Amino acid sequence: MEFKPIKTKKIYEEIVEQVKKSLSEGKLMPGERFFSERELSDKLGVSRASVREAIRALTTMGILEVRAGEGTFVRQVQDSDIIQPLVMALLLEEQQVIYLLEARQILEREIAYLAAQRATTEEKEKLVGILQHMADELARGFLQEDTDVRFHLTIAGMTHNPIVSRLMYTIADTIAQTLATKRQQLYSNLENARLLYEQHSEITQAIISGAADSARKAMAKHLRFVAQKLKK
Repeated sequence: MEFKPIKTKKIYEEIVEQVKKSLSEGKLMPGERFFSERELSDKLGVSRASVREAIRALTTMGILEVRAGEGTFVRQVQDSDIIQPLVMALLLEEQQVIYLLEARQILEREIAYLAAQRATTEEKEKLVGILQHMADELARGFLQEDTDVRFHLTIAGMTHNPIVSRLMYTIADTIAQTLATKRQQLYSNLENARLLYEQHSEITQAIISGAADSARKAMAKHLRFVAQKLKK
């Protein structure tokens, strides 16, 4: 049996790991003021030199930013840095829109599958509440785009996968910017609105009952319908 030397983590590396874990769990949020050297040193029971080295490493990684005269903050990633170049590409080439809708179908089918497996009781209740809000809108003869977006982002959150949620936010923003007129027409048409509500209801029922395969199929059916309408 071959043995390898045991490497002990340096204190600053442990601090970095704890900060990254807090970010992934949502305990630290982008734009939030970070601890001062003294605060973090006292909180963790380590030297300020170790804290200083950890902050330097986190800043290099782009996780933290130091603002002169203000302090240290969790870096706020600008969605526009990701979305705007994509939007321009989609506006310049119509075929790219088809690729975007295809990517959405691939991603959201599996999101629905995972949501049905992982959603908490509270999250399921929230989804039912959004569906009820849709029913109220339908009674007034329309569906609002914002409610639809909230529905899909809520399902993405049910996966408890922060990367998936981030991808969904990016896709939702990109679609909103590139297909705004067509989406407005889709939601304002009463016949379409009724069909969309029925599809959202089918997705909701599958998720709250934990039927992962049914949730995937219901989402696929819904997104095929939407893609067909938006491509016209």
